Amino acid sequence: MNPNTIIASIVSVVLGGVIGFLIKNYLIAREIDKKQSKATQILNEAERKSTEIVKESQNRAIEIIQAAEKESLTRRQELSRFEERLQSRSDQLDKRAEKIEDREHAISQRQSSLDKKANQVEEMYQNVATELENVSKMTQAEARDLLLERVEQEARNDMSRIVREIEAEAQEQGERKARKLIADAIQRVASEHVEEVTSSTVPLPSDDMKGRIIGRNGRNIRAFEKAAGVDVIVDDTPEAVTLSCFDSVRREVAKNAMQKLILDGRIHPAHIEQIIEKEQENIEKVIKEAGEQAAYDAGVPGLHPEILKMLGRLKFRTSYGQNQLAHAVESAQLASVLASEMGADVEIAKAGALLHDLGKAMDHNVEGTHAQLGAEFAERHGVGPKIVNAIASHHHEEEQQTVEAIIVEAADAISGARPGARRESLEQYLKRVRALEDVANSYEGVKNSYALQAGREVRIFVRPDKIDDLAASRLARDISKTIEETMQYPGKIKVTVIRETRTVDYAK
Repeated sequence: MNPNTIIASIVSVVLGGVIGFLIKNYLIAREIDKKQSKATQILNEAERKSTEIVKESQNRAIEIIQAAEKESLTRRQELSRFEERLQSRSDQLDKRAEKIEDREHAISQRQSSLDKKANQVEEMYQNVATELENVSKMTQAEARDLLLERVEQEARNDMSRIVREIEAEAQEQGERKARKLIADAIQRVASEHVEEVTSSTVPLPSDDMKGRIIGRNGRNIRAFEKAAGVDVIVDDTPEAVTLSCFDSVRREVAKNAMQKLILDGRIHPAHIEQIIEKEQENIEKVIKEAGEQAAYDAGVPGLHPEILKMLGRLKFRTSYGQNQLAHAVESAQLASVLASEMGADVEIAKAGALLHDLGKAMDHNVEGTHAQLGAEFAERHGVGPKIVNAIASHHHEEEQQTVEAIIVEAADAISGARPGARRESLEQYLKRVRALEDVANSYEGVKNSYALQAGREVRIFVRPDKIDDLAASRLARDISKTIEETMQYPGKIKVTVIRETRTVDYAK
């Protein structure tokens, strides 16, 4: 290769590198200038914005200071006005205090004057009292006693007259409203008369059947009595046997079983036990259906199955000839009408009336009254406290806590006391009438007493010289209370005390 060419090449490379280096430095210097220019612009913009922010802050501060000065001025003006009002009130109070002092001074002067006059009046009263004692020849105590005696007598007469007027007016209005309410309730709850008493007599097709019932050596009748839990009485009554038992349900089971045995003709111990067991199952179904039907008829849903079962047992229980289940339903319907008219709780009244005699369905060996037993049984099976109280208090064995409890008692009395509801033997009727008259005659000052209206009313004639008008009112209340505590009776009994003074004179 030519050396000149090599040298020329080297020189060219060196010149190219120098030129490239110079160009690169130029570009770098140019880029640095651009960035410095941009940085300068950014600094200028920042200084401008900071200047604007400072000016804005200064203006805002000036405005706040001006507003604070304005508010401070307003507050100072208000304080000035308030101080003026306080000063004015203080001046008024000072003037009032001066007036009050003047009034107190005047009152003290009047009080002293009144004290002097009171002393004068007291002195005059003492003088007059002394003169009156001299004239009447009586001391002040004696005159006071005489005056009090006359005032008391006049007050007693006026009080007796006012008491009679108030009682007569209240009784008239109460009886009128009660008659209307009860009449409406009875009219809306139309019931039939008393049902037949559950019979314990089983008719026989012939007297020969008695021997088959007794069986050889009495084995059939013993097996029947043991299985049914009743006493079978075979006497001289033609074509009939009598079943005796305190439990009305067992008596009904025995009656149905005896009738089926007579119709079937197969009377022996094994068949007797089978028939009685089957009849017991049938009666349980009847009891359950009767309880459910009674709750449906009375409109009392949601009762516990055990309560419905116990309620159904009342189908075979009677009181004075009145079927107790029908009486319970009728009482619930009456209570519903009464509660609706009086604005009471209809549901509580209906439920309490339906269940009020629940205790009568229980075994007679259980201790306690039917009201207590029924209330305890209902409470154990989820019945509400108001209904439980209505059950327990319908014979006043507990205090009646609600108006619904009073309605239940009234519905029970209406259902039992309406015409045809119950039958009563002549002996029991006469005994009750005599007991009423004996209670009335046991009180001092009673001349005669008479039981009227089938024992629904007792009229008492008193001696006017021993019983005054006020004592006659007390006597009526006392006799009513004694009757309530000592006697058992359906409905209510009216007690009438009559005091009559007759004065006779003759013109000659």
